[in-house]
Amino acid sequence: MEVLRPHQEKIRVVLNKADTIDSQQLMRVYGALLWSLSRIVRTPEVLRVYIANLAGPTRNVENRALLEREKQDLLSELMALPQNAVVRRINELVRRCRSVKTHAYLVHYLRKQMPYVMGKAEKQAKLIARLDQEFVACARRYNLPLGDFPSLNNYRNRLREVKDISRFQRLDKSMIREMDRMLQEDVPRLLQRAQRGPQQPPPQQPFGMGPDGGGPGWPPAGGGDALEFDPYSAISY
Repeated sequence: MEVLRPHQEKIRVVLNKADTIDSQQLMRVYGALLWSLSRIVRTPEVLRVYIANLAGPTRNVENRALLEREKQDLLSELMALPQNAVVRRINELVRRCRSVKTHAYLVHYLRKQMPYVMGKAEKQAKLIARLDQEFVACARRYNLPLGDFPSLNNYRNRLREVKDISRFQRLDKSMIREMDRMLQEDVPRLLQRAQRGPQQPPPQQPFGMGPDGGGPGWPPAGGGDALEFDPYSAISY
């Protein structure tokens, strides 16, 4: 499970052969399994556990309807894996963008705490020693969620390798505004396209037939340019 920890959002748990026990035993096994998974899989939401029988026909008539519905839900999710993969990549993009934004503001905040001339080494040592408090202060000043901040110990070790924090580059606020625009405008459009799924190409008409199938298809109706053709529309990725 430690190897799968970075990919917890991809884990699907199936309680197979659930038709071998009755409803009361199934409820106990299901609750015990959820409790055990909560201590292993660290996810913000309760992990979905599918109750099914994938080994053959259902033998327990008492839970047949429930097992069939759970099996259909599992098959539907498996069929939607390509679409879910696109949404997962968009979410990963958003997570990385927010981490970059938080890192930029954090570096900007630490740089502003440094003196201009004397006492830089002592001030930098104090900032690194109380880095947890500096995280909170930076989050309050720039309205950043603490969940987007990096690991405290790793960040402290990285800062100890820097000789002079005051030599960090200035914050480019135009790039921050562009990133916010992308997160607020471009990402929602990408999510809408991903949720709609792949677009089906329009049916091709035979040569010499118009779009309605009853008129000439060449040259195009309406006096359009006959050479307006997108070569990439004919490529199947």
